[in-house]
Amino acid sequence: MRITRRLEFDAGHRIPDHASQCRHLHGHRYALEVTLSGDVIRADGSPLNGMVMDFSEVKAIAKTHVVDPWDHAFLVYRGDRVIADFLTGLPGHKTVMLDVVPTAENLATLAFRILDPLYHDSYGNHLRLERVRLFETPNCWADAVRDGF
Repeated sequence: MRITRRLEFDAGHRIPDHASQCRHLHGHRYALEVTLSGDVIRADGSPLNGMVMDFSEVKAIAKTHVVDPWDHAFLVYRGDRVIADFLTGLPGHKTVMLDVVPTAENLATLAFRILDPLYHDSYGNHLRLERVRLFETPNCWADAVRDGF
């Protein structure tokens, strides 16, 4: 069985070497989908009976480790020195320094790597992270999938 939980957040970024508009400072309303696989828990009397994982737990993990740190932040590539130096010099500005250019592809991969060890099989139902889908816009997204890791 597969289950998916969607969360949304706002963040800014720029793609410094982009040939078009994305080289400029801008922001997005991102959506993050976390897809897990596992067996449906069969345990009469358990609050998890009939579930792979409680959706509120799926949300809490993704929110704590990806959404909250990235929400209303500027996601900046460490190698983009002019912007990195400028943003880190702003008092109180929420800047997240990344070792990769903050494309949808790289952010989805990074989110997968952050979340993968956190969704673990603690219920004996073979739970594991299968996919992180990151929407940069409603029409554009990137999938980081288990097969790629």
